[in-house]
Amino acid sequence: MKKSEGKFAGTVRVGEKGQIVIPKGARELLDIQPGDTLLVLADKKRGIAVTKDDVLLQQFDAIMGTEREK
Repeated sequence: MKKSEGKFAGTVRVGEKGQIVIPKGARELLDIQPGDTLLVLADKKRGIAVTKDDVLLQQFDAIMGTEREK
């Protein structure tokens, strides 16, 4: 399978406590570090998505025409 630049696909297994491990390739791609806050979105028909919380804030700011201080 050819790798696409800026993308990652992989599988994870859910542990007994409902936890998953985010694969190293995905963590590196999104610069996810220990202690980061992630946003989990779930929809019964469309599935689940996990992203860094700042991604949603950036999209919100783009829609509203605002900018946040870092």
